[in-house]
Amino acid sequence: MANNVKPVPEGYHTVTPSLVQNDTKHALEFYKKAFGAETRMTMPMAGGRIGHAEIKIGDSVIFMSDEFPEMSPETKSPQSAGFVTGTTFLYVPDVDAVFKRAVDAGARVVMPVTDMFWGDRFGKVADPFGHHWGIATRKENLTPQEIQKRQAEWEKTMKK
Repeated sequence: MANNVKPVPEGYHTVTPSLVQNDTKHALEFYKKAFGAETRMTMPMAGGRIGHAEIKIGDSVIFMSDEFPEMSPETKSPQSAGFVTGTTFLYVPDVDAVFKRAVDAGARVVMPVTDMFWGDRFGKVADPFGHHWGIATRKENLTPQEIQKRQAEWEKTMKK
């Protein structure tokens, strides 16, 4: 019998982020309200925690789970760790609408939506579970040289 298993499953990309929460059940609802996420699956564990869940935002899948300190004590949610170590980045057709939707759902503004030197309209929010989300819409296609020139100009304004 031939094995026709694909090394990257259908519907997934080569890289898939995985977020750890201290309340995945509520996170699934928040991501649905904030970003229109579709819950693809959940794997409830004894005690009510979620061992694995998958959501889809646009064409991308994100894994998530609750903390399991008894199995992986160094894997913590941002709330338990007390800091954020990364940002999940979303490209969307209308950054202003998605940003407002996220804030209305309970996200905290980290950086208001602004036209950025690299050609994106970009803003950042923190979700109620401590994860940061960069949200952007590409407005201009720029060359690396154009971005470098704009960055130098932007850095001058930041020093003032």
